[in-house]
Amino acid sequence: MHNKLAIELAGLQLANPTMLAAGILGLTGLSLNRVAEAGAGAVVTKSIGLKPRTGYNNPTMVQTDCGILNAMGLPNPSIEHFAKEIDEAKTAGCPVIVSVYGFSAEEFVQVTKRAADAGADALELNVSCPHVEKTGSEIGQDTTLLEKVVKAAKRETRIPVLVKLTPNVTDVAECAKAAKRGGADAIVAINTLGAMAINVETTKPILGNKFGGLSGPAIKPIALRCVYEIYRQVNVPIIGCGGVSDWRDAVEFMLAGARAVQIGTAVAFKGLDIFQSITKGIDAYLETKGFESVKEIVGLAHQR
Repeated sequence: MHNKLAIELAGLQLANPTMLAAGILGLTGLSLNRVAEAGAGAVVTKSIGLKPRTGYNNPTMVQTDCGILNAMGLPNPSIEHFAKEIDEAKTAGCPVIVSVYGFSAEEFVQVTKRAADAGADALELNVSCPHVEKTGSEIGQDTTLLEKVVKAAKRETRIPVLVKLTPNVTDVAECAKAAKRGGADAIVAINTLGAMAINVETTKPILGNKFGGLSGPAIKPIALRCVYEIYRQVNVPIIGCGGVSDWRDAVEFMLAGARAVQIGTAVAFKGLDIFQSITKGIDAYLETKGFESVKEIVGLAHQR
C-alpha cells in the first residue's frame, strides 16, 4: 500500500515526517524505543559529548505560561558510555540520530566518529545550545567557526550530518548557508531561545544557571519564520523544530519548507500519543486536499 506520509530526508527513510527532538526521553535506548513504538518516524538522542557532564544545579527547568524554560547544562554519560544505548535504540526499526556537541572542532570530530562507530544512522550537531559557554550557540553564531565544525565532522563520517541552528542570531539564513558550505546534509531549525524567569518573592532568578532556553508554543512563530527564510535562500533539506503541538503546526512547518518536524515540549505536555495524533492529522489533511504524498506540500507557502 502506498504510504502518503513516507519521506526521504538526507538519505534517511522515514515512515512519517515526525521526529523526537533532542533532549526529551533521549538518554536511554529503552526510552528511544518507546518513542519509536509510539509512532515517531525517527528519534534523536540527548546531546552527547566527549566527557561525562553532571549539568547544572537545580532547578534546571521551569514551566511558563507559554512553554518550558530549561537550563540542564548538557548532562550526559559521554559518548563512550552511551554507545550501548545507541545499540539498543537501533532495535526500534526507525532511524536513530545522535545529537552531539563539543567545545572545539576537534571535539566534535571525536564524538561524531565514535557515534558513527556505535551505529548512529545520522548525526545532529548541536551548535545552538543557548546556556552553555564555549559550545552551542557560541559556535552557531559564528559562521566561520560553524562552517569549520561542520566540515570537520563531515570529513570524518559517511553518515548524514544534520546541523541544529540557533535562532539567537541576526540572520539565520546566513548560518544555514555556512552549514551548507561545510557540507551539512540537512538543517534543523531551530533550537531554544535564550530566556529567563525571576521569582518575585525571593527576588532571585529561578533557574540554577539564571539563563536557559525557551521551548514550546511561544517560539513556534519564530521557528516558522526561520524555516521559511532558510527554504527561500538555501537549497538544503530542513527539519522544523519549535512548538509543534498538533498536526496543524506540523503542516504549517511543511508548507514553510520543512520536510519533517521534531517534537519535544509537546511530548512532555501531551505524552507519546502526540506522534500518532500528528501523523493521523497530516494524513487526513492530505486526503481532504487531494494530495498524493506529504512531499507535495513541502514549501507550498512560497508559491503564493
